[in-house]
Amino acid sequence: MAYRIIFHVDMNSFYASVEAAYDPKLKGKTLAIAGNPEERRGIIVTSSYEARAKGVKTTMPLWQARRLCPELIVMRPNFDRYRTASKTMFKILSEVTEFVQPVSIDEGYMDITASEGQGSPLEIAANLQKRIANELDLPCSIGIAPNKFLAKMASDMKKPMGITVLRKRDLPEKLWPLEVGKMYGIGEKTANKLNEVNIFTIKDLVEADVYQLKQLLGINGERLQNRANGIDPSPVDPNAIYDFKSIGSSETLPEDTTDETAIKKLFRQLARSVAKRLHRKQAAGQTVQVTIRFHDRKTITRRIKLREFIDKEDDIFTVSVELFDQHWNGDPVRLLGITVQDVAEKKDIAQQLDLFTYEKEAGKEKLYDAINRLTEKYGKNPFIKSKPEDDNQPRTSFQKDFLDDYQK
Repeated sequence: MAYRIIFHVDMNSFYASVEAAYDPKLKGKTLAIAGNPEERRGIIVTSSYEARAKGVKTTMPLWQARRLCPELIVMRPNFDRYRTASKTMFKILSEVTEFVQPVSIDEGYMDITASEGQGSPLEIAANLQKRIANELDLPCSIGIAPNKFLAKMASDMKKPMGITVLRKRDLPEKLWPLEVGKMYGIGEKTANKLNEVNIFTIKDLVEADVYQLKQLLGINGERLQNRANGIDPSPVDPNAIYDFKSIGSSETLPEDTTDETAIKKLFRQLARSVAKRLHRKQAAGQTVQVTIRFHDRKTITRRIKLREFIDKEDDIFTVSVELFDQHWNGDPVRLLGITVQDVAEKKDIAQQLDLFTYEKEAGKEKLYDAINRLTEKYGKNPFIKSKPEDDNQPRTSFQKDFLDDYQK
């Protein structure tokens, strides 16, 4: 494969930085964004570097963060604000090259191999970083490497406002001494498995027996070793954002509960969120999975594959509650999640309808059309009387939504 020049652009402390850009008085302050700042059980979504220096971390309970940093300023997330900043940021990237692959609201890859006449890779990176800072008042770090994996690792090496080049010849000095758990693609559970077989550093992973890695981690073991060796042939694919196999949403309850009314209320909100996203993508799914995390953090997932594809809120809600009722042991629940899997675009679903199903679906079409027209006219579904979903509550899946906005 020909030599490539790949950037990984990573916005630094994105949500907190956006808030500070809107309100300069927040600059330099210990700031955190949390889903429920009024409640003790709120969770930190992100925090400024000043807060991180005090020990405040993402996913940390709010009470713990405030104990570590009594002067912590806590704000609710403003997702409309973050989407606007993200859209502008990706537009700036796309003016350098058409090969831009967003991977979340605040990071993406660029292939600048063919970006001639714009200067050296370091000059292009410096100009991008400066432009994002000047136009959006936001900091970012950029990794430069011959492939996506190394670019991702490079962007993490200097934050905030870093530009790091990571070549294959640099690996023994810059990459291999790192703890194996610091490697992109290796989570805590995988790191623990590797530690159990005396693989503690990325160099240990490089030197490990590939057969042992396959026994331990399956095909992913060999893939991780290849990446540690600087091998990653995956392209920067602007269309990757449209490849989706599942759509899900989860949320932590304000407090651990056995209250079935509160549980079903949250299931309704989650089903509505998933249905909205399916509608946005004009898609449907055939498998429904629920996630239940109990008060002791034990987590289970249960799923069922249906005969037909579904995409409606009521259908998703009904199946999810049935799954929950079948598998709930009565212990207090901390978190719930719904994921619709085996997702496909409606235009690709060749559903063989029997006469009964056809008549049922055909009969609903006029109702759906009427609801959609009224929704467009009045801005909301007039047939839904329940409390509207709080758009400022963080959702597990938010990072993957709206990634094509910059192209519109």
